[in-house]
Amino acid sequence: VATQDPVLRKNFTGDPEHTVNFMKFIAQEVREIMAQLGFRTINEMVGRTDALEPKHAVGHWKAKGIDLSKLLYSPVTGPEVGRYCTNIQDHGLDKALDITDLLGLCQPALERGEKVSVNLPIKNTNRVVGTILGNEITKRHPQGLPDGTVHLRFEGSAGQSLGAFVPKGVTIELEGDANDYVGKGLSGGRIIIYPPAASTFVAEDNIIIGNVALYGATMGEVFIRGMAGERFAVRNSGVDTVVEGVGDHGCEYMTGGRVVVLGATGRNFAAGMSGGVAYVLDEAGDFATRCNQQMVGLEKVEAAEAEELRQLIKRHADLTKSQKAFKVLALWEEMVPKFVKVMPKDYKRVLQALAKAQADGLSGDAALNAAFEANARDVARIGGG
Repeated sequence: VATQDPVLRKNFTGDPEHTVNFMKFIAQEVREIMAQLGFRTINEMVGRTDALEPKHAVGHWKAKGIDLSKLLYSPVTGPEVGRYCTNIQDHGLDKALDITDLLGLCQPALERGEKVSVNLPIKNTNRVVGTILGNEITKRHPQGLPDGTVHLRFEGSAGQSLGAFVPKGVTIELEGDANDYVGKGLSGGRIIIYPPAASTFVAEDNIIIGNVALYGATMGEVFIRGMAGERFAVRNSGVDTVVEGVGDHGCEYMTGGRVVVLGATGRNFAAGMSGGVAYVLDEAGDFATRCNQQMVGLEKVEAAEAEELRQLIKRHADLTKSQKAFKVLALWEEMVPKFVKVMPKDYKRVLQALAKAQADGLSGDAALNAAFEANARDVARIGGG
């Protein structure tokens, strides 16, 4: 962040050209080694195990009894047998739901910004649904579309990466369940998932989406009526989301956004979490035992933010018809004390330093820079607190 400021950039002795030169030196040395071995291109090296030999100088006792000759064996083949790229990889994009259906149905939105509503079945072989459409939207409308322009409603079991990288203006609503990577890299879109209306199971007690949802997501909203698998919101850096339970490693390496968990979490919650905030409904009172508190602190929900939390849960209830959310809202005064606020220690110090800088008359980038500098010098941070 600091290197984006021309003034602060002067404090750094390094130069981007040094990195460029370093990579050039690596390339030059690779060319020299290839020349010594008699290769003109990287492709000529593929499969040429005859140019390799075990390193006999390894003195570790475990290495002495290992025979690596089988790894270096090269079968005798004729020149007609290829060593690389013998078949061009077919990703099957021509069969993707975006290509076969969505792009055509969403042309009014793409070309004229008109509102479009689509209803389609979905199955688990339909992967990255919405991503190619999102790419087209971003190419034609770099800032995305107005909220609610494209509404995609699906029914069934979605494949991996539903709504990956979807931009602003696109809402994906799924009645069913989804595999891993829901909302991966979400870039402003909205994803709503809830069980089929005919289902008889209790939504908040069952997993409805897979692992690693919202990986690297930067902006948007996600509402999940049901539980998520492991590593929910890993590397989330800006999405607001409500879910009704998560597996292990929730909010891992999170840097921004707001996560509300209306249920239990797995172990190692918030490991490496340096930004954003999470609110966990801890009805059993044992969340602290499953939270990695190395970089975060556990706090009560302050009165000033309780209303924001309530509004986020209300939005979840309105969009998913979550019975769990309705119950929490109906017993709000009783439920608020049961929420645990997960607050990154670094993030909290920066916010406090920012408030002080603004009180001292600074604003904008100057206030941010002062806050970062103050946090960097904070003794508690140096001590790991």
